[in-house]
Amino acid sequence: MKFNVGTPDRIARLIIGVLLLVAPFVTGWALFANPVWTWVFVIVGLVLAVTGLVRFCPAYAIFNLSTSRTKDK
Repeated sequence: MKFNVGTPDRIARLIIGVLLLVAPFVTGWALFANPVWTWVFVIVGLVLAVTGLVRFCPAYAIFNLSTSRTKDK
């Protein structure tokens, strides 16, 4: 598999993903009274965290982008 997510991008994805996953359950924001927003935050957070962990982003692959310095592994 080609890695197309570099280290700074990976760290940002992991931090933002975890924050989005935790936010609906820890904060008392009125935004999360609607379950749709809770699911949106959880799904987006999960996608960001997983793409950060596996170092591959399908959207980057579609547009032939890469923030990784390494080629194929």
